[in-house]
Amino acid sequence: MTRDPGTGSVEEVLAALADPTRRQLLDRLAAHTSATATQLAGELPVSRQAVVKHLAVLDQAGLVTGHRDGRERRYQVRPDALADTARWLDHLAARWAKRLDAIKRIAESG
Repeated sequence: MTRDPGTGSVEEVLAALADPTRRQLLDRLAAHTSATATQLAGELPVSRQAVVKHLAVLDQAGLVTGHRDGRERRYQVRPDALADTARWLDHLAARWAKRLDAIKRIAESG
């Protein structure tokens, strides 16, 4: 799978999404056009500093992007890396479905 600048690899995306707090942050960001770490921290039971660290992981994975807006940094979702990962998972699921269908045919013919 090719990697565009700023888009995380499937491994980075899966590692980032493994943490429930990061999944919550991504959900919250998806519900807003953009948000600051302070706004997001107000919606979660973690500190602003923890939110910033989680956002850095999501940014590294290509799932969010941040830009300066005055003194704050506003973040928004970047769906590219998630779409790449979803395609990979779909491909993996299709391969398993073929294998399971083959096993089923063998079991039913015997």
